[in-house]
Amino acid sequence: MNEAGTLVLAVPSKGRLQENASAFFARAGLEIVKGRGARDYRGALAGLPGVEIAFLSAGDITSQLASGQVHLGVTGEDLVRESVPDADDRLALLTPLGFGFANVVVAVPQAWIDVRAMSDLEDVAAGFRARRGRRMRVATKYVNLTRRFFAKMHVSDYRIVESSGATEGAPAAGQAELIVDITTTGATLEANALKILDDGIILRSQANLVASLPARWSRESLERARVILSRIAAEETARTTREVTAFLPGAPPALFMEAQTLFAARLRFRAEDGRVCLNCPHAQAAALADWLIARGAGHVGVAALDYVFSAENPLYEKLLTRLGPASRRGD
Repeated sequence: MNEAGTLVLAVPSKGRLQENASAFFARAGLEIVKGRGARDYRGALAGLPGVEIAFLSAGDITSQLASGQVHLGVTGEDLVRESVPDADDRLALLTPLGFGFANVVVAVPQAWIDVRAMSDLEDVAAGFRARRGRRMRVATKYVNLTRRFFAKMHVSDYRIVESSGATEGAPAAGQAELIVDITTTGATLEANALKILDDGIILRSQANLVASLPARWSRESLERARVILSRIAAEETARTTREVTAFLPGAPPALFMEAQTLFAARLRFRAEDGRVCLNCPHAQAAALADWLIARGAGHVGVAALDYVFSAENPLYEKLLTRLGPASRRGD
């Protein structure tokens, strides 16, 4: 960890994840910059002093969050759940980021036509041991997730073969009978004559903004986290919200209460000349506009917003809650 007060934010060091992370922060007005060129592994947030960017692999981000060496990081929930046994005690998943989607799944050969669910695997395992004198093998890189999920689903007669290469090829190569692997579309599994069990999705993962609970949180680093999380929340609210304006002279207050009930619309202001402005979820904007026209509005404007800042900062409050009472004193 760097000098006291510096907040360290870890982001993926390369590839699509780095591009997506940079785009995510840029949408929130937080531009990630590198100090000395494309190969530099330290950077900053433009215009926000006291924040250091650490460019790391996704696996290293997870381990450094768990050990408290970085304050915030962008990593997949699959890595968190697999590599940090006490993840809920050491890490706070503050918000999903909308990229890096993938599922950790149980997949078996398509030729197993009678095996559709996890409950079928115990019967398969018993038959396999009776015929071959050994336990059914499961190839995976996700050892901990596999063990927890199989125990939850009451499948016990198996052994794990840790995979170091292309896991989906293990059954065809005779290295395992089935696999647990990560997939985005399922196309690679299908190409290897594998199918996902109906109840075999262990985890629906995506990239998350994660906070380290054992990190050293000073008053200064907390304030920098507050600023970052405020901007992220403001962009997220704006992206999912539309501003709806209309001219409705003489409209009764009950009209806007009904709009809130029907469309989750919040009245932002109401001028004496009849001009009104409401905010509503993006998906409800067109329906709200039609509804207002039916109630006397001649024209209704719907506008996208860049940011919606609020005195309430739910992401920061979530962080403070997880850090505990000392964080509110800046200890």
